[in-house]
Amino acid sequence: MSEPAPIVLVVDDEIQIRRFLRTGFELNGFVVHEAGTGAEAIRSATLRPIDLVIVDLGLPDMDGSEVVERIRSWSSVPIIVLSVRSTEAQKVSLLELGADDYVVKPFGMAELLARVRVALRRQMRAASGEPTVRVGPLVIDLAVRAVTLNDKRLTLTPKEYRLLQVLAQHAGNVVTHQHLLKEVWGSIHVHDTHYLRIFVRKLRQKIEPHPDSPKILVTELGVGYRLAQSENEAEIGAVAAAEAPAKSES
Repeated sequence: MSEPAPIVLVVDDEIQIRRFLRTGFELNGFVVHEAGTGAEAIRSATLRPIDLVIVDLGLPDMDGSEVVERIRSWSSVPIIVLSVRSTEAQKVSLLELGADDYVVKPFGMAELLARVRVALRRQMRAASGEPTVRVGPLVIDLAVRAVTLNDKRLTLTPKEYRLLQVLAQHAGNVVTHQHLLKEVWGSIHVHDTHYLRIFVRKLRQKIEPHPDSPKILVTELGVGYRLAQSENEAEIGAVAAAEAPAKSES
């Protein structure tokens, strides 16, 4: 029996963008629901089974960030934000509110689909309790707290392992500096980013084939870090570079 088609809720006040997204998602096997306002989006997410939410920030009745916050207050469904807003502070704020990822307009459909697949795989892994995260030659077994690189066991300090563990739990998605600092060092250290830089550098020395050109633990400038899931990151990078941008303004 085939797997049921994933259901995506597209939230955007521009009908041409919703049509563009509907076409792209339906061609790739998704079922699409649409909402043109924040209120419609929240109602739809409450009344229907949804596997993913795509939300634009420029909605007529409320900011899309409020939609993110309100849905996240009761649901763990993956949420990807679309926006022309691209400052580091705005990205951090959205991620802290509960967004799983963001795509800056203009964007290409293939890039968005690649990010969607990352988010859905992470959600599936979390729901199934899958204890092993693989990133190229790196394997993190969360059940037994073991990390191997090219089948060789690595020795990590407790703080190094905890940092890698948090990143692995969100593999493929960006994790903000503040979240990492809170989870690894505690709430009183959420602004001590120098702790993070030091330990990321140490961790890269152990898990990266070329620490000065990291491919596994990658930096999201001004925002945080991402544990790359190699096949997905390659797909995202390739399509982002090769594809013409979608026509979108908001």
